[in-house]
Amino acid sequence: MTAEVWLPIAPEEIEGLPEGPRYLFWDGAEEFPADPADCSFYVVPYMKPAGIGVRPLPEMTSVEVVQTLSAGTDHVQPGLRHLRPGVRLCNARGVHEASTAELTLTLVLASLRGIPDFVRAQDRGQWLGGFRPALADKSVLIVGYGSIGAAIEDRLASFELARVARVARSERTTARGPVHPLTELPSLLPHADVVILSTPLTQETRGLVDAEFLARMKDGALLVNVARGPVVDTKALLAELESGRITAALDVTDPEPLPPGHPLWQAPGVLISPHVGGPTSAFLPRAKSLLADQLTRFVNHEPLRNVVLTAGA
Repeated sequence: MTAEVWLPIAPEEIEGLPEGPRYLFWDGAEEFPADPADCSFYVVPYMKPAGIGVRPLPEMTSVEVVQTLSAGTDHVQPGLRHLRPGVRLCNARGVHEASTAELTLTLVLASLRGIPDFVRAQDRGQWLGGFRPALADKSVLIVGYGSIGAAIEDRLASFELARVARVARSERTTARGPVHPLTELPSLLPHADVVILSTPLTQETRGLVDAEFLARMKDGALLVNVARGPVVDTKALLAELESGRITAALDVTDPEPLPPGHPLWQAPGVLISPHVGGPTSAFLPRAKSLLADQLTRFVNHEPLRNVVLTAGA
């Protein structure tokens, strides 16, 4: 039986797709391209509103692989209960590291050096001088040290930092130094000038950055969130921002999209970008390469990359 593959990128635009499967294009449109029950390999549409990507899952009774084009898989978790045992869920590790790490550095530097203030001053025709904090000599704490966290540190390496501390779910050692477990966060937070969140959204990390977490951050520290909005307790963050004790740069928020009139828009000391860590010119080449490789592995019955869970396991 011919395998059927649903792709959110036109198949003729992806070099290296293996012969054999029937490739169908679906990017979240109201109509499905075929009967979902015949789909063997489903690539979830990228950056669509909540619920779009999981809509066909209850009818995908033959699916073997669900592949996201995002590093996180939390947006498809609600649909996983519909999958039969043995279906593999794969993420897009290797696709977003460059773009997300670039944006992280952009947010850090823009926040420290006061770029938003300069832009507003330019609009007024005002020359706004003065001293600003530098990234040099700062201590940085990366919370969530997977491939994106490591890519962020790669780009921090040339900034003459005083120290980089790394935190992940489990303790380990890397070429750059030790990775501390989450249990050591309380002792690390008071020493960090910049705290970068790049952790996936899980039961363990939802609400991780709560009032207690924020209270342990040093006065004047910068919180940067390129992870997921619900990792941070928005109410607790607002209280700290309004006190002026810390600042923040957020590519993700809770709620998201951030609605007009939400107090975060007007909070002092916050820079907000609209969840643009991944969607850049670097996305498509890497996404296409991942899909060609994964589908070649799938057709040849070879181990897939980036399997984050197997249904029923």
